[in-house]
Amino acid sequence: MSDTFGITDVTTLREHYAQPSERARLKCLHALDPHMRNFIGLAPFLCLGTAGPNGADVTPRGDAAGFVHVVDDTTLLIPDWPGNNRLDSLANIVANPQVALLFMIPGVNETLRVNGSAEITLDPQLLQRWNVGGKHPRSVLRVTVREAYLHCAKALIRSQLWSDEARVPRSALPPYGQMLKDQISIADSAEEIQASVEKAYREGLY
Repeated sequence: MSDTFGITDVTTLREHYAQPSERARLKCLHALDPHMRNFIGLAPFLCLGTAGPNGADVTPRGDAAGFVHVVDDTTLLIPDWPGNNRLDSLANIVANPQVALLFMIPGVNETLRVNGSAEITLDPQLLQRWNVGGKHPRSVLRVTVREAYLHCAKALIRSQLWSDEARVPRSALPPYGQMLKDQISIADSAEEIQASVEKAYREGLY
């Protein structure tokens, strides 16, 4: 069904919004400055956006703060630790190297956005950069920065993301195993799925 109020061209879209401020235009840099490098060093979490033949995808990436290595002002290294092995993001990058990163620091409402291109490498010297109990990532993303800028805090303030008062009790949702059981046809019980997931959390983070 068509939407008679839908916007289908950039000119109409731009007419519906105010022009960006000079500050918003100028803040986009083409290399990482010291503030951005410091932000990345303090960030234990990022969202990785990719796009491929089957559409777009966003995936979380996280580890101890500093897990993303800043090689220089235009190069980042991101380890790929064990996940679900769907390889959605990595397969997208093989087809389309363009990526978008959103870095987040707990308690900080501003975020850092980085756009650029990525390649997947199995270079043993790069894999050795991360060592957790003798384990190394399966691969490393080498990101070449095209643009980067700090993003204001409005979204996180509105969402109260870091507010204790806004925390949702885990009991508001069924256990993860139960939700998966309800969504897919599988012989395992919800309890068996949950036990398997929790075992992976304990033993398979690295």
